[in-house]
Amino acid sequence: MHIGSQYSNNTCNFTLWAPLVGEVAVHLVEPQDKVVPLEKDERGYWRGSIADIKPGSLYYYQLDGEKDAADPAAHSQPQGVHGASEVIDHDSFKWNDDKWQGVPLEEMVIYELHVGTFTEAGTFEGIIPRLADLKELGVNTIEIMPVAQFPGSRNWGYDGVFPYAVQNSYGSVDGLKKLVDACHQQGISVILDVVYNHLGPEGNYLWGYGTYFTEKYKTPWGSAINFDDSYSDGVRNYFVQNVLYWLENYHLDGLRLDAVHAIYDFGAKHILAEMAEAVTQLEQKKNRQFYLIAESDLNDPRIIRSQEVGGYGIDAQWSDDFHHALHTVLTGEKNGYYEDFGSLEQLAKIYRQGFVYTWDYSPHRHRYHGDDPKGCASSQFVVCAQNHDQVGNRMLGDRLSNLISFEALKLTAAALLLSPYIPMLFMGEEYGETAPFLYFVSHGDRDLIEAVRKGRKEEFAAFHEIDGKEAPDPQAEETFKESQLNWDKRKTGEHEKLWLFHQKLLQMRKNVPALRNLDRNQLGSSVIEPEQVLCIKRHHQNSQIVCWLNFGSEAVKITDDNKSGTWKKILDSSEETWGGTGSQMPEKLDGSSSSELMINPYSVVVYSNQ
Repeated sequence: MHIGSQYSNNTCNFTLWAPLVGEVAVHLVEPQDKVVPLEKDERGYWRGSIADIKPGSLYYYQLDGEKDAADPAAHSQPQGVHGASEVIDHDSFKWNDDKWQGVPLEEMVIYELHVGTFTEAGTFEGIIPRLADLKELGVNTIEIMPVAQFPGSRNWGYDGVFPYAVQNSYGSVDGLKKLVDACHQQGISVILDVVYNHLGPEGNYLWGYGTYFTEKYKTPWGSAINFDDSYSDGVRNYFVQNVLYWLENYHLDGLRLDAVHAIYDFGAKHILAEMAEAVTQLEQKKNRQFYLIAESDLNDPRIIRSQEVGGYGIDAQWSDDFHHALHTVLTGEKNGYYEDFGSLEQLAKIYRQGFVYTWDYSPHRHRYHGDDPKGCASSQFVVCAQNHDQVGNRMLGDRLSNLISFEALKLTAAALLLSPYIPMLFMGEEYGETAPFLYFVSHGDRDLIEAVRKGRKEEFAAFHEIDGKEAPDPQAEETFKESQLNWDKRKTGEHEKLWLFHQKLLQMRKNVPALRNLDRNQLGSSVIEPEQVLCIKRHHQNSQIVCWLNFGSEAVKITDDNKSGTWKKILDSSEETWGGTGSQMPEKLDGSSSSELMINPYSVVVYSNQ
């Protein structure tokens, strides 16, 4: 059931789901002032058509003969969240990607970026000149933080209030299409981050319809979206259609579904399963693959298991456990949810199983947590060392480059990119960007601005008492500008070495069969104690690799137990090539070499037997 405005050949069909409203009309306000009544069907959908209408026309829905409201499914809000909606002709854009089939999930190297801070221009088109840099690095997929229309011009995107409208300050409809088209010309897939668990507070006119939210459940952001209460059928259709809208009209290759643990649906068919079914039908129609990737902190494999075995059929999900386990062994931090982590053995486990908590007791939660994802493919897990949340939700927006040494940053890159999962880099991570990624907004509601400021100060009150610093003002333009990338750094000093190191790792991941094959059943991981060295062994057909990662602050001796064949060193982060001080690890290992090896602190060494 298509909703919103559907333009074709000088005619626009309008559909609004509003079962509790007594009267609805389209109020055209530009280029002419005109009111056209809509008719209601038995399911609460209001419909009507207007002929001789031009793209770019502005309109509201007039409710009960008096109140004008923007279209909840508006494709564009050129005047912002409080203005009129715009009629869009999606057929007028000339695409150049007819033969594009997308990057297979198991081959993806994802790069998460925020449109406003990725370049100084802060627009979709501003990203295009940087695509060649990303491709040279080895990235083949970008994941764009949410672009659904939000208030003002600066926001992470999770305060969006028009799920169908493209943010006007980023370049609106055609800007996003130009970016996606350019990506496909470069062989790069595009995933868009979408938010189906809440809407932002400012400009959220869906509240006025009385059906889109429920008080049965509470999310961290307030009332939950109504997926299973009375009048939920139109709400479910609204979001299912939104999934298809992005994939069809913008030629996107997939969607990242934000915080699905805050989507509450206890009906017999979960809304995620319904979305997955709709995408499967679209795949059959388009004869190509699309992907849904969920963010979830539940460690629940039902999300990615097929519907045939009782799952929801989502293609992949984030494994936050990977980040938490890696972050804690690198930094030693134990606050908040990091309380559950800190053991190198946990990191070893996640290489083997995908989660750390697989129905294990969680001290932070004071309960058992997670389940074993046996039977789920390794390519169904997306892992990272940093992302927008883990950086931006720190008071000062600290990246790992501000927390750990250069040598440890190389170790981090190896731990991520040598894993059997889909890796995701956060913009700037590849060269050790030092600019923070802070939390920023540009709300227009003064009371809301003060509430956000107060909330940030209270959240970090303990940190302020210890360190004497205060959280940056999220409303200040300076906070936003501080978060912009410094692209020039990637060609200087250690930043360039780190970029080249990431590039080398991605080349190995692509070219070495044991690394290219994402099957954790062909992987072994163990911890050498007390030396704090993680040993990973991977194999596929005739290709084998052994990798030692020293997470300790001292050089240590380890024992080589690979007695068969000759092993050639293919990567050593301590070598001067990568900005190291020099390595004591031999170029080759075989039965005649010494079984005792000396590995430098915070370093990684990889050998191949192929």
